Amino acid sequence: MTGNELKYIQQAVTLGKISGNGEFTSRCQTFFENRYSFHKCLLTTSCTDALEMSAILLNIQPGDEVIMPSFTFVSTANAFVLRGAKIKFVDSKAEHPNMDEMQIEALITPKTKAIVVVHYAGKPCEMDTIMDIAERHGLFVVEDAAQAIDSYYHGKPLGSIGHLAAFSFHETKNIQCGEGGMLVINDPQFAKRAEIIWEKGTDRAAFFRGEVNKYGWVDMGSSFLPSELQAAFLWAQLENLQDIQAKRQAIWQDYQGFFSEDAQQPTILSDKYLKKFTKGIEEAQLTEKYKVCTEDSSPNAHLFYLIFEQLSQRTAFINQMKEQNTLCVFHYQSLHQSDFIKAYQGENQTTLPNADRYSDCLVRLPLFYELG
Repeated sequence: MTGNELKYIQQAVTLGKISGNGEFTSRCQTFFENRYSFHKCLLTTSCTDALEMSAILLNIQPGDEVIMPSFTFVSTANAFVLRGAKIKFVDSKAEHPNMDEMQIEALITPKTKAIVVVHYAGKPCEMDTIMDIAERHGLFVVEDAAQAIDSYYHGKPLGSIGHLAAFSFHETKNIQCGEGGMLVINDPQFAKRAEIIWEKGTDRAAFFRGEVNKYGWVDMGSSFLPSELQAAFLWAQLENLQDIQAKRQAIWQDYQGFFSEDAQQPTILSDKYLKKFTKGIEEAQLTEKYKVCTEDSSPNAHLFYLIFEQLSQRTAFINQMKEQNTLCVFHYQSLHQSDFIKAYQGENQTTLPNADRYSDCLVRLPLFYELG
């Protein structure tokens, strides 16, 4: 909470319109378009909704194939499965949970329609390589930027590079409104239809702008708009984005300084640090970390994680931290190993060892604005 959330919710109520696409929705969308040079933004009730809108916009049909990482949240895949797509999973990199862009091209077939990238922890995927692959094969790129607000790739804001992008404002994100999301349209060919899909398949938004004399059902769509109460809450967060990010960066840097005697080198966690932090779990290893605000990549301090050598070590760490009233949690389970995808697509013979390793060995530490 940054201070004005309840004030702006009261203002939204006083204005007399708390359904979607009102004053605060407009403020939020304009903020993102101006700050990050997104072509068009549409607030949604969740990042999941934004991804589902992407699948509709790309006209995903049964039998189409969509390439994406296995180490991601189920919404990334569900949005396209709902349209009947077959999912082709890519392994993570050995050094980071992001998808290994060098594995993408081998998965492309005549049925491939799109590549969905996930910027894990706000760290950019290799977008130059991915966009080049997409252009050569005539594919669309969707950025799942749920964790990537205010993060950059070679100076370009994440979410501004692919044809479409989806952001999350869930309460676990850097800025939030409880539940919320946003679709970003960077390819102008999708802008008009996106607004129609957003408004339940009608040209209602054009009607209220005076562009048509009545509105009707002109395309498929659904109820993707958040209420003005959510948008008002989000606006209070956006007003304080710089302060929120500065605080999160400071916490992130505190963690990095704590876990590394030499900030330039990944280190084996020494007994000194383990005893200080966990009462002495041995042989835990921090095998990957990324720099903050380096020349080529500006992670946004969304989360800080450790990678242990074995599942048993991670479990022991989580349990001992819980005894000290500190909640540390693991993250995604590899989607290619899920019961659903095996039932939906059949047993997958592909091995994705890095995705499985992150599922078993990665743990997230507490990181939120009020953290002391």
